[in-house]
Amino acid sequence: MQTGPLTDTIVQAFDTMSEQLQAAARYILDQPRDVALLSMREQARQAGVQPATMTRLAKHLGLAGYEDIRQQYADAMRGDVTGFASRVGTQAKNQRLKGDHALAADMLGGIAAQLGQLLQPATLDTLVEVAERLGAARRIYCLGLRSSHSPAWHLHYILSLAGKHSIMLDAVGGIGADALGSATADDVMVAVSVLPYTRQTIEIADYAGEAGVPLVAITDSPVAPLAQLAACTVVVPTESPSFLHAMSPAFVVAEVLGALVAGQAGDAASAALASVDRQSAALNTHLKTRMKRP
Repeated sequence: MQTGPLTDTIVQAFDTMSEQLQAAARYILDQPRDVALLSMREQARQAGVQPATMTRLAKHLGLAGYEDIRQQYADAMRGDVTGFASRVGTQAKNQRLKGDHALAADMLGGIAAQLGQLLQPATLDTLVEVAERLGAARRIYCLGLRSSHSPAWHLHYILSLAGKHSIMLDAVGGIGADALGSATADDVMVAVSVLPYTRQTIEIADYAGEAGVPLVAITDSPVAPLAQLAACTVVVPTESPSFLHAMSPAFVVAEVLGALVAGQAGDAASAALASVDRQSAALNTHLKTRMKRP
């Protein structure tokens, strides 16, 4: 959900609001998904206002209370969860009006801004904490299905190169979750899932949690299904002018985590990577120079 059902109403009434109401209104405009998911008290905290301000804002907009706002946003989110067809229609319309160059620029600009959000101190603290958890784990189980598969697999690949015992829980042959049979609290699962959340990812993560395996979630909201199960959550933005949510921030998080874990491992990672280099050389895996055109 890129905009909320009350966006136009809020924008039109914005100049008539007090400073505190405007702060609450900006939160609703900027975080439409969280309006549907978070409690009013938590939204007020994030907006930097008192909970009563959220109620006053609702009444300023002609509603009985803030729950009316949350309900409208929840209804809009339910209609937006799997509506790829409707979103591609919106994208195509904007593309015709603005042109292909504009869409490409909007997408790239949006991704650049999202990566900037990951530079916040709180997010950096979380990334370091997650890397320490992964570094200390006996085994690391990586899980990501559908559009979330790429960042999960990339993290698995980097960890494996660096000598960590990483296991990719993919669904090939339908046996993806079988590897969890020997998982314990000494292991860690990293699961990636963003809206629309893939049911099997949540079910496997829940199963692992029942076995005592700590979960690290890479997801799009602090109240997403994975976040509710996780010991630690990295929140990544996913909004995009495309019909499909952006996965670039999640992919970058995977790269950062892999690099942090490898760096923390020091000599052990160096030894593992040296072994990879020897094998690649023996099998002539990589081209030594760029191909020249005839």
